[in-house]
Amino acid sequence: MTFKIYTKTGDQGQTSLIGGTRVPKHHIRIESYGTVDELNSWIGMLRDQTTDENTLSLLIEIQDRLFTIGSLLAADPEKNKMELPQIAESDIAVLERAIDTINEEVPPMKSFVLPGGHPAVSHCHVARCVCRRAERNVIHLTETAPVDPLIVKYLNRLSDYLFMLSRQFSHRLNVTETPWKPRM
Repeated sequence: MTFKIYTKTGDQGQTSLIGGTRVPKHHIRIESYGTVDELNSWIGMLRDQTTDENTLSLLIEIQDRLFTIGSLLAADPEKNKMELPQIAESDIAVLERAIDTINEEVPPMKSFVLPGGHPAVSHCHVARCVCRRAERNVIHLTETAPVDPLIVKYLNRLSDYLFMLSRQFSHRLNVTETPWKPRM
């Protein structure tokens, strides 16, 4: 049996959540998991920027966690009967350890830095910004529906990790971090 990618059920601007509920494609729940999906693609782009095995392994783990977050956000909290994977404090601890490790490697920050200097660094910054948008969307969703607070915490820490990864790439690639010098 061949699986078809198109169902034609969304042609009128609605989609189904896990659990069967139909919602408009512009619903904040769809915007939330859609942005997480976009972030996952940017993480894939970051994987293409490095050959460091530890970084690659962590980025694959992050992509797995983002699929978990996407599935949790795609489920109707009242009607879903499907067992879904979960986010745990240990997932956040993995990011925190990675941040701490990078922080020991890179020079101390003396000012804000402008994004850029190398494609790998720039991709980190774009992923960081998409991650912040995903976090904002999920926080918006929490105003109308229950959401596991660990999802917001994970996205918050992930954006911190992506910033630190940009600094690590700059450091390892010997790229000058351009400080922001506010004009007063």
